[in-house]
Amino acid sequence: MPTKKSASKELRKSKKRVIINSLKKRSLKELIKKIRKSIAEGKVDESKKLAQEATKLLDKADKTNLMHKNTAARKKSRIFKAIKKASLKK
Repeated sequence: MPTKKSASKELRKSKKRVIINSLKKRSLKELIKKIRKSIAEGKVDESKKLAQEATKLLDKADKTNLMHKNTAARKKSRIFKAIKKASLKK
């Protein structure tokens, strides 16, 4: 346990950040799962709309250091590559 007042405040802040960051990561994972599911079902238009939302969230995650910028770029690239592949099959 922290002994100084500033250290205890920093611990409280850290706990809040952990909760917020885990919620953001969880929502991102769920959104990516929705996109993959809609692609598998052949709903290309729906997956494009979800991909735009995912791009926005991934950019924010990159900006706030929630994930590395290359990780965010890789995820975006794979999403759009899968959508393009699914649209060509139609």
